[in-house]
This record gives sequence, C-alpha cells and structure tokens, in this order.
Amino acid sequence: MKTSAGILAFRVTNEVEVFLVHPGGPFFKNKDEGVWSIPKGEYTGNEEAFLAAKREFLEETGHELQGTFFELETVKQKGGKEVKAWAIEQEIDTSRFVSNTFNVEWPPRSGRFQTFREVDKAEWFTLPVAKLKINIAQAAFLDQLATHLSGRLPVSNVVG
Repeated sequence: MKTSAGILAFRVTNEVEVFLVHPGGPFFKNKDEGVWSIPKGEYTGNEEAFLAAKREFLEETGHELQGTFFELETVKQKGGKEVKAWAIEQEIDTSRFVSNTFNVEWPPRSGRFQTFREVDKAEWFTLPVAKLKINIAQAAFLDQLATHLSGRLPVSNVVG
C-alpha cells in the first residue's frame, strides 16, 4: 500500500485559512475543484512519516516550517493511498513559493519528455472554500483542524 505524508498549514486572520497546493503538470491543468491538496508526497518505510512530510512541504513550496505541529488522523484516499498529516499555524508568502519538477512523456506515447512543476499554484483558502477545492478524502483534515481550533475561536470562524 502506498503512503504519503503532508502538512496542513493554517493561519487565523478574521477567519481560519488553510494553505493548499494545486498539482502541476498536464493532467490537472484545467481542473480546480477537488484536485487541490495539502503539500504531501510518498515515502518509504525507511523514512519517518513526519520527516517525510516536512521534506515534501519544502520540496513543493520552498518553505521550511518551524514551530509546533500537531498530528491529524490518517485518511485513506479513493485510490487506497493512506495520507498521514500534521498541522501547524504558520504564515507563508504564496508569492514566494517554489516547487520541484518532474519529467513525463507528453503528449502520451510521443517519445517526448517534458518537465513540469510538481505544484503550479499555492494559495490560502477559508475553510468553506477549501472544502470545495481539496481532494475529497483530504477534506477530513479540514474537519479535524476545525475541531482542534473550536476551543480557541468563535464558533462562526470554524466550519465542521
């Protein structure tokens, strides 16, 4: 079974906002709702999940996270992949994100390989908007974050 690890960064302004990334490359170019994700990636059994999550965040955004993290419950995506995640309150400048790249044969069976950014956009979204944008299985991370924050925020700022 494939496993991924990622980090859900959030900030509290007038509302709770979460930091999501849009997958790069040709497959998701014209897709929006349901394809955004927390910065995450696969890891092997030789790597600690939390360290993999921090590494993936850095590779996909160019930002190294420091601070206090809290673990979220693992979710299983539609294809069977399990995603482990941690959350951290952090301010991230989306204009300064930098993503690693990957090569893929494109167009398919053309014999030509092209290089694409793994992430082509990074944005902050309020929880209600994030619920529309994020991969449906990962929406559980948003619910967990809302529950975690419900004790410290007015109820109107938290979506469950």
